[in-house]
Amino acid sequence: MHSMRLRWNVEAFERISVRRASARALGRDSIFSLSDGISIRLVLPFFFLARRRKGRPQKYSSFFLSFFLSFFRRIVDVFYSQNDSVFFFFFVSFLSQQQNMTKPGKGILAMDESNATCGSRLEGVGVENTEENRRRYRELLITTPDLGKHIGGAILFEETLYQSTKDGKAFVDCLNEQGIYPGIKVDKGLRPLANSNGESWCQGLDGLADRAAEYYKQGARFCKWRSVVSIPSGPSKIAVTDCAYGLARYAAICQNAGLVPIVEPEILLDGEHTLEETYEVASAVWAETFKYLADNNVMFDRMLLKPSMVGPGADCPKRNTPEEVAEATLKMLNSRVPPATAGIMFLSGGLSELDSTLYLNAMNQQPNPWHVSFSYARALQNSVIKTWAGDDAMVGKAQAILSRRAEENGLAQLGKFNPDESLANTDSTFQKNYVY
Repeated sequence: MHSMRLRWNVEAFERISVRRASARALGRDSIFSLSDGISIRLVLPFFFLARRRKGRPQKYSSFFLSFFLSFFRRIVDVFYSQNDSVFFFFFVSFLSQQQNMTKPGKGILAMDESNATCGSRLEGVGVENTEENRRRYRELLITTPDLGKHIGGAILFEETLYQSTKDGKAFVDCLNEQGIYPGIKVDKGLRPLANSNGESWCQGLDGLADRAAEYYKQGARFCKWRSVVSIPSGPSKIAVTDCAYGLARYAAICQNAGLVPIVEPEILLDGEHTLEETYEVASAVWAETFKYLADNNVMFDRMLLKPSMVGPGADCPKRNTPEEVAEATLKMLNSRVPPATAGIMFLSGGLSELDSTLYLNAMNQQPNPWHVSFSYARALQNSVIKTWAGDDAMVGKAQAILSRRAEENGLAQLGKFNPDESLANTDSTFQKNYVY
């Protein structure tokens, strides 16, 4: 009985440790000083109660030990729920507050394309798809000067997490020096969903706990899982449920590994659907997603949502203004997303560089309870890779474009973007049947 109760309480403490790791990645640490002497005085009386006294039956010692462990766990839980600054206040001192992904004016750089997808983009600008060329391009992104001013996190592919610059400096270290948290894509991609109308499901839950633990050791502090729903293909009930359930299980597993999960239920742009049709489908998908997140005890304040904006399909003849997209998207957020959710980091999903920034800017000109920001890939990188095109002499110019795109979206996060001063490309980045 002793060992079972002790093990249960130790596991409870470990779960709280994981919560603190997640909190740090979201910038929720602060200095909390408490003298060791006070800590010892708080704890020692319970140890004396738990000690076996001469003549006291063993069962009473058992009772007091169990009582102490359970009571101490409750103390930590209560302090944790009331004050994010407190974690094991008896045993540790905290690090100073760090830059984080949800700081005003900051967003996320998504550079987690698979080797095949990254390779197709390289080949599109005349660069061979080799590991070295992928590393060169990713080094260009990661080493952009002052990138951390407007980027709080960078999502990496597994290969990238273990790569280094040509001088041998780990990419993880390069990011940390700029105050950018390294993240990791943990899903294993989309596969055809049996007995559906050409829909997909996302694989990767097998072995995820072990992989997440290794990614954390390597320096990752948050993670991403992308699942998709297609409007022209239905969407079927089974596809929506699989999307929601997979995201919830992934989020629960990764929170227990100390990683902040980005939950990405993407409504694909493919199709002729209107904004109103997108709203209807997104309403069902988001409701199902948060239902399963709650069922799996995922902590909303330790996760980020990466949704699509509520807009028309890529082939819809009726186009909507940024204000209309912002109004529909915020209406959806307010009806489906708990205010406790740490941040909303929108995907660009094939929007042009300019449109993705305009839509985000319009949303942040209206009040909302979240950190509404960006987690863009193509909308940040499209002009960058075309400018570089494998030429090392163009690295500086390409980095300047990335820096400007990050700054513009940082201003959009504050609702202060001025399109008249922007050089953002207006070409759509949409790719039909896009595979990440």
